[in-house]
Amino acid sequence: MAMQSHSAEGDTIRWLAAAQPVPEFGAPVARSAWLRQRRSIRSRLGMLLGRFPPRPRAPAVHILAREDRGDYVVERFQFDNGAGSIVPGYLLLPPSEGPFPAILYCHWHGEQYEVGKEELFQRNAVPVAPGPELVRRGYAVMAIDACGFGERNGRGPGGIEEKGVAGELTTSKYLLWTGRTLWGLIVRDDLMALDYLCSRPEVDARRIGVTGISMGSTRTWWIMALDDRPAAGVGVCCLTRYQDLIRRQGLRHHGIYYYVPGLLAHFDIEAVVALAAPRPLLFLSGAADEGSPVEGVRTVASKVKPVYRLSNAERDFQSVIYPGVGHRYTPAMWGRMLAWMERHLGPGFLRKKSGY
Repeated sequence: MAMQSHSAEGDTIRWLAAAQPVPEFGAPVARSAWLRQRRSIRSRLGMLLGRFPPRPRAPAVHILAREDRGDYVVERFQFDNGAGSIVPGYLLLPPSEGPFPAILYCHWHGEQYEVGKEELFQRNAVPVAPGPELVRRGYAVMAIDACGFGERNGRGPGGIEEKGVAGELTTSKYLLWTGRTLWGLIVRDDLMALDYLCSRPEVDARRIGVTGISMGSTRTWWIMALDDRPAAGVGVCCLTRYQDLIRRQGLRHHGIYYYVPGLLAHFDIEAVVALAAPRPLLFLSGAADEGSPVEGVRTVASKVKPVYRLSNAERDFQSVIYPGVGHRYTPAMWGRMLAWMERHLGPGFLRKKSGY
């Protein structure tokens, strides 16, 4: 009796073949049809992310400290997210009179649970300390600690003794039992931060950009997908189709936060990214990034561009792939991000690039 050959690739193919096929996403021929499809996708995402209480119209924010650092001012604040957690954050303001364009900066994961929003002042993930650099260029800059990071490390349902990946897993397990998801909580907190950023009189709410690397990149395009207020976004790394990530056996490259239950029963990630249209959205990816298979990056772009074309905004969606670059933020990427934000949020900004 001949023995069956066994391989990891073969196992992956069998699992995919036995799964429910992922519905294909495509842009309709008419913009009116896309608007209906867009509403349906956004509604579906709300259900998949979990049953959270509605966000308050304006979060009750407590400013804890204000420090003048000469060329910018730093405020420390916190708000209750209404879902069991206190969310700390920073707001950096230029010293001149606003209103200023603003950047909602989303920190990465990198298993650096102790860092969180402190990434604004470090070079752990970015070629420069992004907070001071951006505020010196005339932007108000806001960042919060995502669930399980920074001051929230060890502040989950498992208690203070559970930090790092253990705390992240416990929080995810608890939320799944209560009909919620960790990713839903992370993005909901980001939207509450956006609510607060828009409310500040120093900020021009028409000129808010969102950016980050890795988990911060994923947070960026989910924020753009779920909320029409951000005028521009730049995601560095982490873009790919989930089907390609499975085929490449790359699920290990992402933490549990990344996985939204049931998503592939409805669409792959290009459907989420397309919700940002027609607002300017730039992706910067490394061709050698094992957590973002390059064929998936290209497929997402090929499926999203036709949605932008429906609004004559194809130039406002760009996906740039850097040969030989892995999962990192290069100086060239940083420069391209700055140029994108300047182009779409800076002094030459003449019209509101809104959603629908």
